[in-house]
Amino acid sequence: MGNVMAASNVNIPPPPNIAAPPPPPLTVNFPSASKSEGSGGKSQASDSTALAQDARSSKDNLENPGTMEDLHKKCKDVFPVIFEGAKLMVNKGLSNHFQVSHTVNMSSVAPSGYRFGATYVGTKQYSPNEAFPVLLGDIDPSGNLNANIIHQFGPCVRTKFATQINNNKFTAAQLTTDYRGSDFTASLTFGNIDIISESGVIVAHYLQSVSKSIALGAELAYQYGPNVPGGEIAVLSAAARYSGENSVFSGTLGGAGLHLCYYQKASEQLQLGVELETNFRMQESIASIGYQVDLPKADLLFRGMVDSNWTVGAVLEKKLQPLPFSFALSGTMNHSKNQFRLGCGLIIG
Repeated sequence: MGNVMAASNVNIPPPPNIAAPPPPPLTVNFPSASKSEGSGGKSQASDSTALAQDARSSKDNLENPGTMEDLHKKCKDVFPVIFEGAKLMVNKGLSNHFQVSHTVNMSSVAPSGYRFGATYVGTKQYSPNEAFPVLLGDIDPSGNLNANIIHQFGPCVRTKFATQINNNKFTAAQLTTDYRGSDFTASLTFGNIDIISESGVIVAHYLQSVSKSIALGAELAYQYGPNVPGGEIAVLSAAARYSGENSVFSGTLGGAGLHLCYYQKASEQLQLGVELETNFRMQESIASIGYQVDLPKADLLFRGMVDSNWTVGAVLEKKLQPLPFSFALSGTMNHSKNQFRLGCGLIIG
């Protein structure tokens, strides 16, 4: 919620005319003094009004900072999403609002097998690029399900629900509600709330734009349950983000650790990202450098990364024009553990 700055015009009346006493009956006016002092008062009033209008206009020009969940999104999108084994995905659009997918995974690390996915996008639009509700999920032959529901109840309130079902049991459930103001976002998340065992996680977020480039926020995480030492625990964290023309610096600091991210757009083809994560309890830190090279003329996208644990990874994505095919090649190697993993995928549709 933004602070509303109100300004009042300061009107300074001109001094009264000074008349000389009779005789003779002569009235002596000082128009120059009256005019100069009156203009000075009007100048002060106009300056005060201009300053107030500038402050109000700068306040009105502030944009919504987004959610705390997307605080490090710019930097995170640069890093590759590593996968191992073979993957085949076929996407089929049945209409403008409904799409299905068939995925086959063969991996020694992740669960292998077939998964069926579906995505539905509603007709309620609040912007040219967004429509609600959104229902998406995937399921395997054993009945293991991942489902997400996203809906916007008006121009300011958005709700997201995610759940996982494994072995005919609810293993995870999360409900998030975001309220987006003109220059702030407030979020409340409930995770794995169990009334019977009296356990769960509650997280509150608030992110405020204080200028066109700076956003400040806070996070309060509260967990309770019989497995929590003392029955309950709360962690408070502070967050900040600075957005430049071609760079973004973001960070969070709390009792659990420190998380810093830096994003730089070097050119239209090259983007860089640096990330530092520190865990105070484990007394461990890891630094990572990622980069993204986009060659639109060659229909080629390359993402790579290297971290302080001597891990190197990369993903190459190539569109096979004019066919609606995309080929992906993934590789990662940990030099300290002598581990290497390779993955390849083909996306149709």
